[in-house]
Amino acid sequence: MPADRPPSVDALARDLRDIGLPHPLLVDAARAAIAAGDPSSARSRAEAVAAALLGPVINATGVILHTNLGRAPLPVLPSGGARRYSNLEFDLVSGKRASRSDHAARLLALAVGAEAALVVNNGAAALMLVLAALARGRAVVVSRGELVEIGGGFRVPEVMAQSGCELVEVGTTNRTRLADYRDAVREEVALLLKVHQSNYRMVGFTEEVGVAALSTLGPPVVADIGSGLLDAATPWLSGPPPAWLAGEPAARQTLAAGAGLVTFSGDKLMGGPQAGIIAGRKDLVGVCARHPLNRALRPGGLVLAALQETALAYLRRDGDAIPFWRMAAAPVEALRGRAEALGVGKVVDTVAVAGGGSVPGQELPSAGVAIDGDHAAPLRAGSPPIVARVHEGWTICDLRTVDPADDAVLAEALAACTS
Repeated sequence: MPADRPPSVDALARDLRDIGLPHPLLVDAARAAIAAGDPSSARSRAEAVAAALLGPVINATGVILHTNLGRAPLPVLPSGGARRYSNLEFDLVSGKRASRSDHAARLLALAVGAEAALVVNNGAAALMLVLAALARGRAVVVSRGELVEIGGGFRVPEVMAQSGCELVEVGTTNRTRLADYRDAVREEVALLLKVHQSNYRMVGFTEEVGVAALSTLGPPVVADIGSGLLDAATPWLSGPPPAWLAGEPAARQTLAAGAGLVTFSGDKLMGGPQAGIIAGRKDLVGVCARHPLNRALRPGGLVLAALQETALAYLRRDGDAIPFWRMAAAPVEALRGRAEALGVGKVVDTVAVAGGGSVPGQELPSAGVAIDGDHAAPLRAGSPPIVARVHEGWTICDLRTVDPADDAVLAEALAACTS
């Protein structure tokens, strides 16, 4: 056999079995390496495939709702829940088919003081379904200052167009008054839409109209509050509401002010899985539930199970059971104590943020450790990967976003970087 003859694809793939990927993926990596004329690259190619798979990471960035890391870390599901069937659409009392809204959605309605609720697959879907079900072919009035773009190209005017309703803009970018809405209300107006500017702040010469005033004009008010704060009083926390929540709209208070519906995300300040929640008047929620688009937007059983666990924690007033709130409420002194206990690097004061398009501009004092040099890449290559940030030549790990159960793993990884 000629010395320069490349190995067979199958033999090269078998040499990669320790990576732990299914054989077809190893074959793909081996074939690509041979085709590139570099069989020795097969291992790095296979390792890159493994690294790209969805899996757990340690978030040491200080961004609690890190969009690229899945936003809110989820509560642990009940033991055995992943191994068994569930009563997703089955009534255990009657033995007949039931609605998947009988579980998490009912609990969420109770948590925010709503008559009813409906769960879809994300916040944008919630707003789209509401507009399509309640305003298709009719007008929806919204302030020019609330025609926002959120996330990856989610623009309110485009969502309204896709929903088949007519956009009626009122006011100006920075100032909208009640009279602007009143002048726009006519028979063909189906809804008044209020959109929270969730990922930016407008300051200076500004004016906006609250839900209570809008609810006096006749058409139902739909408030897209975005980030999913359920109750401004935060009864699930042991102390008063955190100062960084000041001004953040909450579902319970928005409904109490007169909104017919609120829509919000399940995976931001709510701290649950990615989902969209519609809550409010029973008649309006019912129209949304019966709309054909609802079936296309409904979430699966895993999402609803995680959402149910989150809702139960809220109803128990157990903020510690919701990882987002446990992280957000951790005292800085406790974080410094954990940083010192790591025994590696230097303890530093840091600044964390909520992230995920929530409470922009609000910072949370925090603490962590820093090691000299840029070690971000080797930390990401670890098992589990650790995502840190680099600032002025130091690698910084903010402990507000690290579960205490992962402290030992973090300490070992940092020690390896400095040895």
